[in-house]
Amino acid sequence: MNFNLDNLIRENIKKMTAYSSARHEFSGNARIFLDANENAFGSPLEEDYNRYPDPLQVSVKEKISKIKGVPPENIFLGNGSDEAIDLLFRIFCEPGKDNVIIFPPTYGMYEVCAEMNDVNLKKVPLTTGYQLDLGNIEEAIDPFTKLIFICSPNNPTGNSINRSDIEVLLNNFEGLVVIDEAYINYARQKTFIPELMEYPNLVILQTLSKAWGLAGLRLGMAFASQPVIDLMNKVKYPYNINTATQQLVSTALDNIITVNDWIQITVEQREWLREELTQLPFTQAVYPSDANFLLVKMDGAKKIYDFLAATGIIVRDRSKIILCADCLRITIGTPEENQLLTDALKTYKP
Repeated sequence: MNFNLDNLIRENIKKMTAYSSARHEFSGNARIFLDANENAFGSPLEEDYNRYPDPLQVSVKEKISKIKGVPPENIFLGNGSDEAIDLLFRIFCEPGKDNVIIFPPTYGMYEVCAEMNDVNLKKVPLTTGYQLDLGNIEEAIDPFTKLIFICSPNNPTGNSINRSDIEVLLNNFEGLVVIDEAYINYARQKTFIPELMEYPNLVILQTLSKAWGLAGLRLGMAFASQPVIDLMNKVKYPYNINTATQQLVSTALDNIITVNDWIQITVEQREWLREELTQLPFTQAVYPSDANFLLVKMDGAKKIYDFLAATGIIVRDRSKIILCADCLRITIGTPEENQLLTDALKTYKP
């Protein structure tokens, strides 16, 4: 494979000059800051939020580096993984010319970002076993294909994509392969992070919204070669991660033991809930999951969704998307919440 990153980058991105903030231009210690037109008197809050945040989130990246085993220069932090996804479109895809490939059913933001950026979207559906169709993928790739998005474990199906199939694409595709590992903490399959230096065309997305329980702070992570990360930092908005988020995330990252306990309980509850749901007379299938949710095929899924909503229990109706007819996606809750869900379902009369 002849991978050349320079051939993928949009010409206007190559030529652009990144915005240089006051905080970019100075590093070190100072007593007085009169460079960024901030309010020198402080803020109305107890914390001092009158200063702009670190544009490169150095201290947070250092903590993530130790947890993930990735050098800070190979880490990008975004306002959720959605920011990283959008940046990849803006950096590498020429509107109205280039295309990307996705594998439905999958995470919906890939398609939304393609539409926002006027980038052609090629859809190669997963097989009935929710795996990659390598033959049709090969046919779909053309000289204008810049990105391939693989969600693994996949949303909404919950399964991991076969590692060997992903490696085939990494070894043969001359664009970027983006592996979205939002649910990797719950998976039996290992992350692709150890292979990061082996594949210059690999980008890995992860998040603190799931296992870490920080969905409200909106912090996503991208791991890639330094040239790719440098481009993402060049194109992102200068202060994309606010000070409060950086502070709270930094504190949360010191609590990995608690997070690991939550992961263990969630995986145990996932198996318990699978058993309970399988025994319901209207359940057709509970699909294997490496995530913190289950995809469940049920007779009259829309009616069951409405029934649960009327009792105050909200799940996700996925019935209208490809390969998910009559399917509900059910997040693994606390043991108490899971019990209330199954108790409610046992009273349902088709």
